[in-house]
Amino acid sequence: MIASDRALRLVHPPVIEIGPGTVATVGAWAKARGCRRPLVVADAFNVGRVDQLALDGQVTVFGEVVPEPDIANLEQVLAVASAAAADLVVGFGGGSAMDLAKLAAVLPGSGQTIRDVVGVGRTRGRGCALIQVPTTAGTGSEGGIRALVTDPATQNKLAVESIDMLADLAVVDPDLTMSVPPAVTAATGIDAMAHCVEAFTNRKAHPLIDLYAMEGIRLVGRYLARAVGDGSDREARGGLAVASLYGGFCLGPVNTAGGHALAYPLGTRHHVPHGAANALIFPHVLAFNAPVVPDKTRRVLAALGLPETNAEDAVREASHRFCAALGIEMRLSRLGIPASDLPVMADEAFAIRRLLDNNPRELSREDILAIYRNAY
Repeated sequence: MIASDRALRLVHPPVIEIGPGTVATVGAWAKARGCRRPLVVADAFNVGRVDQLALDGQVTVFGEVVPEPDIANLEQVLAVASAAAADLVVGFGGGSAMDLAKLAAVLPGSGQTIRDVVGVGRTRGRGCALIQVPTTAGTGSEGGIRALVTDPATQNKLAVESIDMLADLAVVDPDLTMSVPPAVTAATGIDAMAHCVEAFTNRKAHPLIDLYAMEGIRLVGRYLARAVGDGSDREARGGLAVASLYGGFCLGPVNTAGGHALAYPLGTRHHVPHGAANALIFPHVLAFNAPVVPDKTRRVLAALGLPETNAEDAVREASHRFCAALGIEMRLSRLGIPASDLPVMADEAFAIRRLLDNNPRELSREDILAIYRNAY
């Protein structure tokens, strides 16, 4: 089950600044390297905080990143990056902003489109510096080499993986997350946890990655409810920032599995926030996998502070209770998703082989549809 004898490639940014106030290091890093035309890729919320990056020179800001960005949103930022002739791209926001920043760093001037680089290792290098500054604790995108964009024609995620998209500098300042509202804190925290859990229980699981995964799960179990209850709890915010980073480390060499595959159609088809979609699906997939990874399932529950068990119903109930206690909606029907759409969602999820093939227990289309119906 644990492929400890397989080759493993673990990459992370060469410099990671982490801790309160570290956002100020962005400007100093850029100045020391002579970057004079920085492009900041941010969402609307973070546009008003760009001055905290302390950047000099001719600063261009693209502040129109949308949740679950699609190809049109990517083309907007690529046009701005090309016009600015950016010598530095800074991703400033959640996973959507950081993913678009990665692509804005590698595509302009390359002669490639997003469709040319879908897959692994297809980019042609990078002609500018890249800094990632997360403002939520969830995706861990600052530490990884993947970017996801939705294709509106198919409602599927286009996944790009390349070492060229590894940040030169990742700045993880938990103070930037202090203003994140409770609902978003809960959803993004579960996203970080899901990265860790799915890597830990993965067919490709590896002891080195298990270290990051288990500690990330423990940090979420210890701090997520605290941060949801009191957003100014600096210790809790710091713990979740580390958990998110660890989850990002899990994605590269191992990646996620069934949980994310089933969560994606909720976002692409119905615009359910990614973390909220993962939370709703999480108890069902954890329980489904329990019979084939019983020891790891017990360890996951223990790390979250839940009773240790590998009985499917008990696993589902305990993990459902954990997510629901954070205020997350745990029923598809209450999100406005019509029951008639569940078979189409099952078709789409079943087609995401890059993730389903990682799942420790085979998920048929009928299994997926049964999970959706159970979560309805």
